[in-house]
Amino acid sequence: MMIPTIPFRRYERVVVLTGAGISVASGLPTFRGPGGLWERPGASGAATVGHFEVDPAGVWALFGDMRRLAARANPNEAHAALAALEAQARARGTSFVVLTQNVDGLHQRAGSREVVEVHGSLFRTKCSSPRCTSLAFAEYEPPREPAPRCTVCSAPLRPDVVLFDEPMPAKPEWDAKRALRDCDLFVAIGTSGTVSPASSFVRSAAYAGARTVLVNLEPMNVPHPDFHEEILGRAEEILPRMVDSDG
Repeated sequence: MMIPTIPFRRYERVVVLTGAGISVASGLPTFRGPGGLWERPGASGAATVGHFEVDPAGVWALFGDMRRLAARANPNEAHAALAALEAQARARGTSFVVLTQNVDGLHQRAGSREVVEVHGSLFRTKCSSPRCTSLAFAEYEPPREPAPRCTVCSAPLRPDVVLFDEPMPAKPEWDAKRALRDCDLFVAIGTSGTVSPASSFVRSAAYAGARTVLVNLEPMNVPHPDFHEEILGRAEEILPRMVDSDG
């Protein structure tokens, strides 16, 4: 079957949103659905702000396992294709921004430069106290005690990811809005497109007059009115063909 292609070279301000589905070929599980991380007993409950306040060690146990999985994973063909498309856009003097809901760092490892991590990163750690002046500790691996403590204020350190019941941090939210406000092509990959923030992102792109495309393994159960097109299939098979056709 012929897979539709997207002529990225025709657009000047491209925004790509990626979800967990793009990292499945790298051996990482999705969050929702059969076999997803949140289907594991107690996993989604442990990923909340409230749970961290009473059991920081439990949150570290969950995200420590996720960090180890992500550290062993390698970028797949879909990540590489997006990095190549961004490089082609830079060579033309056009904009190409990846907004990712993923926290695995695979886009950067594949070579993407313009990446906005809307849910944070497993590979950063920060102090849990909003009043603390310490900065996030990049590539920080917690010691073996139940929960590491901040060296500045002694509050528990936490993974620098967005937990349930938390808003998106101000900086990535601003960067995402800035990219979306005048984009002319929006492509969501490996995400349902119906859960926040994806649902609001595609709405903003459609409002800006962009062409909006969903690339996903399964069709939406309820079509989203702001997606103009769906391309169904595996991202690691579809996206490299788009690089080849982009020229």
